[in-house]
Amino acid sequence: MPLMDRILTAGFRHNSRRLTRFKTPQPSESLPPPDRDRPYMLYLHVPFCVVLCPFCSFHRVCFREDKATRYFESLRQEIRMAHDAGYRFADIYVGGGTPTVMPEELAETLELVRRLSPIDSISIETNPDDLTPAVMGRMRDAGVTRLSVGIQSLDDKLLRQMDRYDKYGSAASVMSRLEGAQGYFDTLNADMIFNLPDQDDESLLRDVDLITRQAGVNQVTFYPLMSAESTMRKMLKTMGNVKFDREGHMYRLILDALPADYKPSSAWCFSKSEGTVDEYVIENEEYLGLGSGSLSYLDGILYSSTFSLNNYNRQIAAGRFGISRKQPLTKRDRLRYFMLMNLFGLSLDKDLAERRYPGFMRKLAPEILGLKIMGAVRDEGDRLVLTRYGMRIWILIMREFFMAVSDFRDLMRHAIKEELDAPGPLQIRLQSPEIRSPGRS
Repeated sequence: MPLMDRILTAGFRHNSRRLTRFKTPQPSESLPPPDRDRPYMLYLHVPFCVVLCPFCSFHRVCFREDKATRYFESLRQEIRMAHDAGYRFADIYVGGGTPTVMPEELAETLELVRRLSPIDSISIETNPDDLTPAVMGRMRDAGVTRLSVGIQSLDDKLLRQMDRYDKYGSAASVMSRLEGAQGYFDTLNADMIFNLPDQDDESLLRDVDLITRQAGVNQVTFYPLMSAESTMRKMLKTMGNVKFDREGHMYRLILDALPADYKPSSAWCFSKSEGTVDEYVIENEEYLGLGSGSLSYLDGILYSSTFSLNNYNRQIAAGRFGISRKQPLTKRDRLRYFMLMNLFGLSLDKDLAERRYPGFMRKLAPEILGLKIMGAVRDEGDRLVLTRYGMRIWILIMREFFMAVSDFRDLMRHAIKEELDAPGPLQIRLQSPEIRSPGRS
């Protein structure tokens, strides 16, 4: 790995882990009341998967119909509680897991939110086996505008290593399903991974060619491989060791190989037309996450919900939200987070930053100067714009950030027994000065 990459990685890793440390569970916590003058972004987490891929460190559990049915019931109740507390939403992002594991339950959940709030866009994740006319038609009818399909690779050898070949089919069958999915949604996105242990340049370039020139998707996201430390150890058995020193080289290959009509929407998302991008954190500084394993960012505080499905159901049944931990950001960290996410979306509007945080440019002058000296950003007067080299730096930054989040997910999974053994339910509540959620003392 180049010396500069090593230095940057060490710095970003330290800062990311500091931000995602989170405090231990505390009773009588509360989320801030909503700003009633604007709608929020709503993130919903559906943790169920039929296949648990070895590279994935998101909060997910093996699918069981009875557990999933009860979970969706709890999730809908938590949505009603958020509405009663005064929260209104404009956009929805549903992640997992595999959100479409029970299409009718997901559709009912989305339709509930649409009855409660004026929704502009809905983005959901899925896997190739759910690309059927029945599922896609139901999702379209439920208001979905963007479907993001977890493809990961179109190399059969790599699909076998990821335990995806037997469940989701060969690269040829996945391509056929993608072609059949065209026309249902405004945005059809393919999620791809680069820097897989056994992925070489030829395999990567073939993936770029197949997904952009033959599959017909109008958006593609190329993520660098990033997992928790525990997941990395498991990957060694089936996929081999990750070589981070190849990451920059592979990213440059992708940028050079992409067709000209795929324009960057973020450092790792490329679109043929205007539409919702995968990184909802770019366009929504604050968002509320509901469901087990979800994260929220509100009023300068990161919140995490319990990873225990039993504890989550117990909390909701008692009229309490699933939030179990929080991490306040310092004033400087809030400014850095704002800059991080905006530049991830390729540019930072100076006037917007100053309106949001008076004195923004002055307070972050050392960081901004460092980015300029490195050649990561260029100053265009009214905004800072990420350069091609800056896009590579932001891939590194976001990889370290999300890996730190993944390590935190590991800790939350280990804390499940601790939560279940607690003497009583955690008293985590969402409070509003005017409206109270029903069923709470």
